[in-house]
Amino acid sequence: MTYNLTPHRFHIPVMGLAFTIDTPIKVAHYGITSALSIIEDNLIEMMRKHYYQENNEIYVPIEKHEENYRVRRITDYLNLVNRNVQSKFEKLKASAFEKGSEIVKYFEMLPEESGLKEKYEQFLQSHGEAKAELESFLRKHISPGGIEVNIMTKVDKNNTGKNGEILPDGSDALGALKAYAESELENSAVIFSAGMNPRLFNYLENFREFDASAWGRFKKKVIIKVSDYRSALIQGKYLAKKGIWVSEFRIESGLNCGGHAFATQGYLLGPILEEFRSKKEELEQALFSLYNPAIQARGEAGFDKPHPVNITVQGGIGTAAEQQLLYGYYGVNGTGWGTPFLLCPEATTVDANTLELLRKSKENDVVLSKASPLGVRFNYLKNTSANVERQQRIDRRKPGSPCTEKYLVSNTEFTKEPICTASRKYQKLKLEQLEKAGLPEEEYQLQVDDLLSKECLCIGLSSSAGINYKVPIVEKLDAVTICPGPNIVNYSKQASLQEMSDHIYGRQELPVDPQRPHMFVKELQLYVEYLKEEIKNTFNPVPRDIKGWTGFCNNLLEGVSHYRKLAQQELIKKKEAFEKGLDRWEAAVLEIKAGLESR
Repeated sequence: MTYNLTPHRFHIPVMGLAFTIDTPIKVAHYGITSALSIIEDNLIEMMRKHYYQENNEIYVPIEKHEENYRVRRITDYLNLVNRNVQSKFEKLKASAFEKGSEIVKYFEMLPEESGLKEKYEQFLQSHGEAKAELESFLRKHISPGGIEVNIMTKVDKNNTGKNGEILPDGSDALGALKAYAESELENSAVIFSAGMNPRLFNYLENFREFDASAWGRFKKKVIIKVSDYRSALIQGKYLAKKGIWVSEFRIESGLNCGGHAFATQGYLLGPILEEFRSKKEELEQALFSLYNPAIQARGEAGFDKPHPVNITVQGGIGTAAEQQLLYGYYGVNGTGWGTPFLLCPEATTVDANTLELLRKSKENDVVLSKASPLGVRFNYLKNTSANVERQQRIDRRKPGSPCTEKYLVSNTEFTKEPICTASRKYQKLKLEQLEKAGLPEEEYQLQVDDLLSKECLCIGLSSSAGINYKVPIVEKLDAVTICPGPNIVNYSKQASLQEMSDHIYGRQELPVDPQRPHMFVKELQLYVEYLKEEIKNTFNPVPRDIKGWTGFCNNLLEGVSHYRKLAQQELIKKKEAFEKGLDRWEAAVLEIKAGLESR
């Protein structure tokens, strides 16, 4: 059961701030759905300037001193993206059916099972009047991909007016939602990531743009990124009570993903997907039982059955065989391919230096870091310009970054107003505190290392676009941070959009490290390493810690058991390597568990 079927079953998830900031302009006219972040309005203003000038349109800056500037910047940029996509799509639609044309590229990239692709193949074999009729049919039935926007719910500081008063709808997340709701985008969606934000979810009630116009039809849809079934049920029910339908739950691996990593308590992706598979109808009914009375209470007619709920998954997918397992066995409606697209300049915006670092990256170059000021673990590529710059500041005994954007300010340990833990101010104060704390040397050094690892993500995740388009986000601040998933180390070829689609659909594989483990085995490895680190870095553990770690081990072992059943059912390609990987990491889990039980 799906809604508004798009030409492709895969999407390109949001990546960083800059890396997918204009991805819809690059790929939507080919029928590919993608997401961009709408939090960083200085980046968005820079992109407004770039595309207005590229379009030969008059660019009028929206200055910070202007009223409601942030919402206006975001809304106008989304409208600009929409215009560009529609213009490129109309040109594609009108192009000739000849080798190398845009419309031919559109059809060549479609999956083989697509009904449109079948019609295209018939068109290629036909002649005369039949060929003309098929050409007319194909032009009429193609459609662009969706334009999705991502709001990270944790990035939600309050903003103030000229007199210092807190603006009623002016927080970062609320302003972004308002900007999206007021945009001209249709057949689009807002994605909420990083957990539930009641203030933001309550704010949704103000906008009729998220209401259904008919069964399964929405001008603007709601998607929630989740780590497990329980999270989907809680957040979905919260919104259903307010008459808001969640059209898609986007499941992401807790650790085998790019950007912020929200580790589960050892629950692996396979068993999580199994729960969604077995309980999907139950989930729909649970949401509908709250949703229908809520919309009827505000005077709407209600519906006879639940709107469709799509279940999609992302995080570490690397081969067509893995994707087919997700479709065929777990029954997901779609998949997200993020990290490999960082090596596809036709789809993403990555500066040349960082692109080369990604291309040459090896196993130890991507780490689960503590670089994020939010205090959430963060998959991170070493040796970037931001990494080098941060170390240079430490070497000069001036650690910390200038805090110009202030999106991640959250700490009030030393100040009345929240400040960012990556800032110079916070790091100076925290280092002074740690020096006086009298901690054992090992614990002191660990805390210092954690503190100094923090980076300015506002600039770091935005700078690639500024470098590529030669317009800095902030003068003299252009260091790049990038946050690929661990999967990036298996790819070394800069790929075209055609090559990426061929790889995704199994028509022709990109060069991939032959030693690459299956996505499920890699995630298991990451969880084992994560647990080892947690145990090692916990000084003086209490019984609750031991109990939690033991439960973590048990959840991992249950996941291994689930994967062994998949292998027995011959659902895994390269079964021998898959089972060897399970053996290796299962043994590591049993060793950890035995050590905990002996304490």
